Amino acid sequence: MTTPATPVDPTTPAGPTSDTAGDPAAYPTADGALDDPFDDLIAANAAFAADFSLGGFDGVAKAGVAVVTCMDSRIAPLGMLGLHPGDAKIFRNPGGRVNTNALEALVLGVHLLNVNRILVVPHTRCAAATRSETELRELVGKSAGMDASWQHFHVVADQRAALIADVRAVHSHPLIPDSVAVGGFLYDVDTGLLGRVI
Repeated sequence: MTTPATPVDPTTPAGPTSDTAGDPAAYPTADGALDDPFDDLIAANAAFAADFSLGGFDGVAKAGVAVVTCMDSRIAPLGMLGLHPGDAKIFRNPGGRVNTNALEALVLGVHLLNVNRILVVPHTRCAAATRSETELRELVGKSAGMDASWQHFHVVADQRAALIADVRAVHSHPLIPDSVAVGGFLYDVDTGLLGRVI
């Protein structure tokens, strides 16, 4: 007896399966073309891997540095400090805030990954510090073509006060000892300079 074929749900979006993952044909574009939108990045990765020199590295922060900063693409966390891959632990989020996840990363960095210096680095002209939550919701809603009033955005009303509070949050964490140096800095995206705030 022949086993009946499993019916196909027409509402299920087409996409890759475990058998087709990695196959560009599994990712048709909106016009039906079979281009993978990541082709340029995969090609760049192949060039990067051709002379890759970090294999076997144990993953600790060789310079003992951890940086909490913003997701802004104008910031090059290692480059702005004269560091290189492997030197530092980097944690990024909108606004460069020390939130629960950042503290978790810092505790792991301090106790397991050789971190003994922590920099908290927000930056100038940050959207999270120059727009209200209402404005961000309106902008996102307009881009999405739907209501975004339910989405929470962690805006920063006073960047300097927030930075001071974030540094104090790191200092006061019971699992981050006083031997760890903690500093708060503001990165100027137009000059590339760091200014010490606390």
